[in-house]
Amino acid sequence: MSKVYLIGAGPGDPGLLTIKGKEILEKADVVVYDYLANEIFLKYCRKDAQIIYVGKKGGDHTLPQDKINDLLVEKALDGKMVARLKGGDPYIFGRGAEEAQELLEAGADFEVIPGVTSAVAAPAYAGIPLTHRKYASSVSFITGHEDPNKPESAHNWKALASGTSTLVFFMGVKNLPHISRMLIENGMRPDMPAALVRWGTTCNHRSTVSTIKDIPQKAVQEDFKPPSLLVVGEVVCLRDELNWFEKLPLLGRGVVVTRAREQASGLLQDLTDLGACCFEFPTIEIKPLDDYSLLEQAINNLKNYHWLVFTSVNGVLFFWRQLRSMGLDARVLGTGKVAAIGPATARALEERGIYADFVPEKYVAESVVEGLLKLGVKDKKVLIPRARIAREVLPRELEKAGAQVEILPVYETGLFRQDSEVILSNLIKGDIHYITFTSSSTVENFFSLIPPDKIRPFLEKGLKLICIGPITAATLSEFGFKADIMPEDYTIPGMVDALVENSQQV
Repeated sequence: MSKVYLIGAGPGDPGLLTIKGKEILEKADVVVYDYLANEIFLKYCRKDAQIIYVGKKGGDHTLPQDKINDLLVEKALDGKMVARLKGGDPYIFGRGAEEAQELLEAGADFEVIPGVTSAVAAPAYAGIPLTHRKYASSVSFITGHEDPNKPESAHNWKALASGTSTLVFFMGVKNLPHISRMLIENGMRPDMPAALVRWGTTCNHRSTVSTIKDIPQKAVQEDFKPPSLLVVGEVVCLRDELNWFEKLPLLGRGVVVTRAREQASGLLQDLTDLGACCFEFPTIEIKPLDDYSLLEQAINNLKNYHWLVFTSVNGVLFFWRQLRSMGLDARVLGTGKVAAIGPATARALEERGIYADFVPEKYVAESVVEGLLKLGVKDKKVLIPRARIAREVLPRELEKAGAQVEILPVYETGLFRQDSEVILSNLIKGDIHYITFTSSSTVENFFSLIPPDKIRPFLEKGLKLICIGPITAATLSEFGFKADIMPEDYTIPGMVDALVENSQQV
């Protein structure tokens, strides 16, 4: 359908995008997005969608507003379904109404999908409710971008200064001295509570509280820059009591995630929920095999194996994918037993109706072999579906214990080549505090993309390297590094817990 959807992307937290906004992004032919619209939303777009960035940062206009209007009209009249993604809400200081008017004038259809405005969300994350029965019964949203040198102000400063409402100024950081002076000169008491909230709801969120008289000076002292909101009113007094977001243990901590993109979602979500700024830097690419004849043969002969040992979620995924392509399901496993190396692998099996007969307490070869020996693996035939190239420790130890082991490649891994400049530039800026390694392959591939000598200087400045377990840590030592953090429980949740514990010690 030819239509332009003006979508409010919310203030920055990806979870605040509306369901309807996400649904339109999934269908759109063209996506036009702003600087303040979170780029993570682009993952919802169709792979063949045309993605166009038109952001404006400071004085740098990628595309002037009139050209953005022309672009939207052109795409709509060309029969495209267009998602116009705007930070916050399209109609709250977002120029969405102007774009809608241009579309109407050109005869193009449009629809507005409201978004969560930063004026509401950023203070809420900072513990500042805009209304409260005890303090304020109304709210005013005001642009702070007004030129202080123009002859007449568009604002009724006397009404703003003397009213009982909460005041929320957008884009007011540069004009803070002017705003402060005008409010006080028009009757606001100098000690009225005031707060600044910068990058509200994002991992870079921070806030500060002062009075309307002193807030300009405090902004300079604490280096508050755009994009920041100014909140003025008695409700600011509740900030210390209700401030929940700034208590997240990893807020503002930069963490590099090196897992393959297909595997990283759980770790990324856990870290994000704790406030971390995640830098996704997948070093591994997971790919299917060119030929699955050996896997098909093994599946047809599963009755000949006593144990099926899955060492990863990917092993389960690709094994089952081939199973389904053959028109089969879990019933082919028959009376054979199944082992899962790790809780995530066990959950992947459970999702397919299989409850593992054995999940080791520790996820290293020695514990796996010890547990399987107790279950009678000696002299039994063991099939291990896994990556084409992987560590040989587990098969070797099982063979030493008397098992008949057959390795079955079901997928392969490769180096995921990408530009390392984003990681290096953020290391230089001091925005990255941790690098996580979840396997030996992530270590080896990371250092093939970024030479060890480029990482060493940052270790002296506090950068920490995290390994999921001793095997990964041993690989890290081959490059001349030691693991600063390693969990007792060699799992992703264990890594996250260890990282949180470390961050609280800093």
